[in-house]
Amino acid sequence: MIAGPAHEPATASPPRRLRWLLPALLVLAWLVFGAVSGPYAGKLAEVAENDSAAFLPASAEATEVSELQRQLGGTQAIPAIVVLERTSGLTDADRQFATERTRGFAGASPLIPAPQDNQAARVVVPIEAGTDPADGVAALRDAVGRGAPDGLTVLVTGPAAQAADLGEAFGGIDGLLLLVAGAVVAVILVIVYRSPLLPFLVLLSAVFALGLASLTVYLLADHNVLALNGQSQGILFILVFGAATDYALLLVSRYREELRDTADARTALRSAWRATIEPITASAGTVILGVLCLLFSDLNSNKGLGPVAAIGIGAALLTTITFLPAVLALCGRTSFWPFRPAYGSPHDSGKLWGRVAGWISRAPRVIWIVTVLVLLGGAAFLPQLKASGTAQSDVFLTPVDSVAGQEVLSRHFPGGTGSPTVIIANTAQAPAVEAAARVEGVSALRAEPAGALTRIEATLTDPPDSEAATATVDRLRTAVHAVGGADAKVGGPTATQLDTQRTSAHDRLLIIPIVLVMIFLVLALLLRSLLAPLLLIATVVLSFATTMGISTLVFNHLLDFPGADPVVPLFGFVFLVALGIDYNIFLMTRVREEARRVGTREGTLRGLTLTGGVITSAGVVLAATFSALAVLPILFLAQIAFIVAFGVLLDTLIVRSLLVPALATDLGGRIWWPARIEPVSSKRPASPTSSSSGSAR
Repeated sequence: MIAGPAHEPATASPPRRLRWLLPALLVLAWLVFGAVSGPYAGKLAEVAENDSAAFLPASAEATEVSELQRQLGGTQAIPAIVVLERTSGLTDADRQFATERTRGFAGASPLIPAPQDNQAARVVVPIEAGTDPADGVAALRDAVGRGAPDGLTVLVTGPAAQAADLGEAFGGIDGLLLLVAGAVVAVILVIVYRSPLLPFLVLLSAVFALGLASLTVYLLADHNVLALNGQSQGILFILVFGAATDYALLLVSRYREELRDTADARTALRSAWRATIEPITASAGTVILGVLCLLFSDLNSNKGLGPVAAIGIGAALLTTITFLPAVLALCGRTSFWPFRPAYGSPHDSGKLWGRVAGWISRAPRVIWIVTVLVLLGGAAFLPQLKASGTAQSDVFLTPVDSVAGQEVLSRHFPGGTGSPTVIIANTAQAPAVEAAARVEGVSALRAEPAGALTRIEATLTDPPDSEAATATVDRLRTAVHAVGGADAKVGGPTATQLDTQRTSAHDRLLIIPIVLVMIFLVLALLLRSLLAPLLLIATVVLSFATTMGISTLVFNHLLDFPGADPVVPLFGFVFLVALGIDYNIFLMTRVREEARRVGTREGTLRGLTLTGGVITSAGVVLAATFSALAVLPILFLAQIAFIVAFGVLLDTLIVRSLLVPALATDLGGRIWWPARIEPVSSKRPASPTSSSSGSAR
């Protein structure tokens, strides 16, 4: 505890009128801008694209086939499949019903009965390119869903129906996700600050950040500068809320410290702002650079997420260093009502973190060695992670018609019915290509000459989104590529899925090293050290490996997930390493500040004591906001929600609280190598549970 308030040098103050006028004008400007930009959060779905075929690079074989089909004048329609089933056998009334209800849709195929039995039939209805699949499928489902004969099951499936169901699942982003995230943050802030006003101000800052980010992303996506999909949209919302709250917590916590040492609230705010601008900016810069590394991805969806997430973090930073200080300047100590920090009052004792610091000071080497061993134990399960890809139907965590319809279709027809794999080859070699294409897993072939090129449709035995189907396409490509002079290429829905999985795996190997190098450079500049950044990165990478190992156990054995997309480990790495480094930045910048006064060993213990509460609160907020992604019934988002939430808590409670302080304490001043930090004064009290004035005045 501090014995008394710090003495302040006499400084010239700005005119009293300007002291409130400038913050008031800044707050007013944000209020006006928020009113304009806020509605764009609800408009992002209008410019989002969830078609996986659009995410592949131009060099992908499936993309080349799609372009060749366009040149040949073939249809680019997305098939929807109406499937009927009656286990006792279809009746004439059933067939008449299906024929009449689908007759009004252009291009609908004739009713085709199941070849093995009389229990099912199907009608393929193309949804034309340029038409929103959700609208086309909704009209089709409405037409066939009314007045069906008793006992007849009628479902709409196929790629168009899957796209429509995916769009509907993402429909909760605009309202439900924001509501859940905002409520979680509000509850945590009320618990932390025991104030009704401060949580409102912090949430208002986050809302303005979201409005700014949404407006920017909307304009860029609308002008085709970046690609936006439902996943990126959900992550944007969560990142903005989480980051804006984290940065606000750091500023507000330092402001509360300064208010106890400084009589004038404006002076206290300036000191807090100056003391936190470096770690907040460095933290935001680290995350921005980390997510921008996704621009090196070959997948357009990943490339789009990079700038989308960077824009969100930048918006959170901007509101934290402009709007929030301005509104705090207007409210002063009232911001913390009813528990206002009085000038000269004792600082929070930090008993919990003081005890942790004392524990570390007694046995730092034992603590970091034991912590590393525990983390390695969790990381040992990482090789069991199933991230080679999942069936498209497995992305839904709740029952949807497209999945149920595909199951019915697969029981009675070849699995690839209605979603054929497409082979384009030179017409002269087309017979040889067709012969080579009769590989295991292909049930039927149909050739359509179109001049110099021939289009061959291959119906697969397995459902088009299954792992068995992708294996068949792999065999098919090997076979037709071997036909000399045919220049054969294989595309279609299953090939698109296969190319996406392979591109994701390639991106992971490329982007992860780039992220590590970028973060090392930021930390080296911030901490003026080479050894400290290496150690911090090593701890966060170990934390990531542990998180993925524990996640593997949860996904495989507790939640029984079918697997994961190859992009899940990549996204988990980018977010966990970038966000995990945040808490180390918050800690180590304070440790460096305190080390200049009392030396590295005592500075580490003091830094842990002073930042323990706020960093823990920030970690809990970010973990809770990412957990909100789980309210959307999408496998990918549920997995990212768990990975990031668990990983952030692991970083906050174990890595930042035990491993990093123990390493820094054990190494002492050597951690800043090649630089050296010598304490300015040896007379300053060195107890780790005491509090400094909090800034260099």
